[in-house]
Amino acid sequence: MSKSKSILKVVLPLLLGVALVWYSLSQISISTLVQYFKDADYVWIILGVSLGVLSHISRAYRWLFMAEPLGYKPKFTNSFMAVYSAYLINFTIPRAGEIARASILTNYEGIPFDKGFGTIVAERIADTIMLLIIIILALFLEFEFIYNFFADKFNPISLFLGVFIIVAISVSLFLFIKKSTSKLAVKVKSFLSGLIEGALSIFKMKKKWAFIFHTVFIWLMYVLMFYVTTFALPELQNISIAAVLIGFILASFSIAATNGGIGSFPEAIVIAFLLFNMPEDPSRAFGWIMWSSQTLVIIILGGLSLIYLPIYNRKKTTV
Repeated sequence: MSKSKSILKVVLPLLLGVALVWYSLSQISISTLVQYFKDADYVWIILGVSLGVLSHISRAYRWLFMAEPLGYKPKFTNSFMAVYSAYLINFTIPRAGEIARASILTNYEGIPFDKGFGTIVAERIADTIMLLIIIILALFLEFEFIYNFFADKFNPISLFLGVFIIVAISVSLFLFIKKSTSKLAVKVKSFLSGLIEGALSIFKMKKKWAFIFHTVFIWLMYVLMFYVTTFALPELQNISIAAVLIGFILASFSIAATNGGIGSFPEAIVIAFLLFNMPEDPSRAFGWIMWSSQTLVIIILGGLSLIYLPIYNRKKTTV
């Protein structure tokens, strides 16, 4: 059964990605998409890619602060190559990159796998908090738009009742899990406890402010990377910050749906941009341009990292 589940975890995201690629390309002709690629201003695309690389450099450097309390002083170069190797591996098997990254750090820095993987999980907690902050910021900045959007789609009384029911169910679930001793409840409590403990451990870190700075910098670069790339297409140059934030949020979630966001990334952006009455073809083309440019960098730098890791570390051990 576990083997079947493992196969499904690999196959289903891949099948979903293929289906979404087919759907996306059925909504815009290949010739039209190619023309958007030809007409795009690559100065903005290159700037977006550069901001993406900066965020990954910062991610690799940020991890050094987490290794220090464990008694290790890993090399930045190994951390950087481990990050890009992990991103590349995630394109083959979803979420396998984190395991591969921890394995790389074990092989080349001598950090025990469980400890290395633990620091990566703590990183993910910090990143999840940042994504939640961006979601809250988007809701705050565009509360009126979001309220009016749902008010137009749903009756205000029904909307209020829906929110009330969701809150009531959430509170009931919380109280049930808190008091329950079932295996599922224990697992959920353990997971939430781990999240809280991991988040609080950041503030116990010796260089916590440097860690927090890099965490904010990473996500600022992500948002700027997304924003500046919209200038590559003239049709999107009047896009609002709200559309950028909503597009960024949906695109971020889409990456977890399929291998590296293949197929899901462009369609998530289309859904977001259509909410703000942006034209559909340029929105879909932007999604493909954004995904393709970032993916190309990951393939190049991730591939070079996997090749150069043993060479770099062999040189270090022979010196």
